[in-house]
Amino acid sequence: MIVRIADNIVSPLGLTSSENYAAVKAGRSALKRYDGLWHLPEPFTASLMDREKVENVFAELADNEKYTFFEKMIILSTSRAIAEAKIDPTSDKVLFILSTTKGNVFLLDKRETGFPQDRVLLGVAARQMTEFFHNPNAPIVVSNACISGVCAQIEAMRNLENGLFDHVVVVGCDVQSAFIVSGFQSFKALSVEPCMPFDANRCGLNLGDAAATIVYTRKDNISENDWVACRGAIRNDANHISGPSRTGEGSYRALKVALGDVNPDQIAFINTHGTATLYNDEMESFAIERAGLSQVPVNGLKGYYGHTMGAAGIMETILSMKAIDDHNILATRGFETLGVTHPLVLSNQNQPTDKRMFIKLLSGFGGCNAALLMAKGGASC
Repeated sequence: MIVRIADNIVSPLGLTSSENYAAVKAGRSALKRYDGLWHLPEPFTASLMDREKVENVFAELADNEKYTFFEKMIILSTSRAIAEAKIDPTSDKVLFILSTTKGNVFLLDKRETGFPQDRVLLGVAARQMTEFFHNPNAPIVVSNACISGVCAQIEAMRNLENGLFDHVVVVGCDVQSAFIVSGFQSFKALSVEPCMPFDANRCGLNLGDAAATIVYTRKDNISENDWVACRGAIRNDANHISGPSRTGEGSYRALKVALGDVNPDQIAFINTHGTATLYNDEMESFAIERAGLSQVPVNGLKGYYGHTMGAAGIMETILSMKAIDDHNILATRGFETLGVTHPLVLSNQNQPTDKRMFIKLLSGFGGCNAALLMAKGGASC
């Protein structure tokens, strides 16, 4: 079985997974309103890192001048997860996978100096990480819009199942910039106020900085406390460059494959994409109902962090594991009144659970969709 042996989250709510989980459980949000940041003409709400804090911590690892902020976030998160996993990152049996949507996109601005222009290429940026750890393997980069974090975990599962590696380090990261925020503003997709997933008054998403890492390995004998990645599925419906399928076709198909023959009564919750955009939340409600999962509790975590893009699928998987370890279903912050046409079980308060499985669900631009089933102790995997 494919087992999680370590993890880490670096976000505005903390520099460890435990710090982040405690903050979310307490209902804290890192979302703040910014006016005039990066000389953008419109205000926006986002969850942004304290860059000085990150650089002070990173200085204990390496020279700050050698790496971009994006690369520092990756290295900081992976180094902490690797230390917890107690694996040798220099081994040729260790693979690194990077999930990101934008990488060092800020380098497209010709006014940015200090780094070679080719660092804007995702593969080149990923090699900064493997070279830091003296890892001999070429890193794999997964950049498939918002579903990248789940896609990267599925890629890790495939490599471990095929016996190609002993351990896979999966890291997701994106950091916000004028380029990214202005792009979402041009879509009219951003909310100036904190987002409200699945709510009747939702009016758009927020963005956020984060890096998150999971170290996976393959084990034949697992304990009741091991987290197992059971099944993952990617289904692309190619509905529209930015609009999701109105019937949730790809998301529904990914859900059905990930669920397999597991009884829905065994699922503690579905951690959704939950961007708080009009069409995404409606589409997810349709897909969940079509998959026969309307009675399974649903939550979304964008009200705490905003949309962290390439980090989202990994960070939200970690927080969901932490929640079940704590017998808890995390609240959907910002939700008040159901605003989708298909029934969902949602709450803005934490809820207890004794179940040991959850589904992580994501969707993204271009009609891409992904789902991942995780089980503690391999329960009915």
